[in-house]
Amino acid sequence: QVQLVESGGGLVQPGGSTQLTCAASTNDFSLYLMGWYRQSPGNERELVATITNRGTANYADSVKGRFTISREGDKNTVYLQMNSLTAEDTAIYYCNAKQGGMVTWVLDAWGQGTPVTVSS
Repeated sequence: QVQLVESGGGLVQPGGSTQLTCAASTNDFSLYLMGWYRQSPGNERELVATITNRGTANYADSVKGRFTISREGDKNTVYLQMNSLTAEDTAIYYCNAKQGGMVTWVLDAWGQGTPVTVSS
């Protein structure tokens, strides 16, 4: 299937930036819709951004203009560049991979998450 390992993040000051990395161990990276989700205490896991195998990106309104998702197929890697961070961005960020089948997803894989804390 696929193994997803997130890295990056940590403690960031308000207004600061960081970049998250998702390394995918797979032979089928080009088939996947990749995404970043996040979850903070008391909230449901929410979609942050997705990127198709053609490089088409979509963003949640809350991060649009501040975050950028990208992928490098030759490295099987997805990135999330996070700028102008606020305390509301504090969450555990999860990498996700989906592969469409005839009826439903044939793959829906998640990483273990990496925490981002925005605080001074």
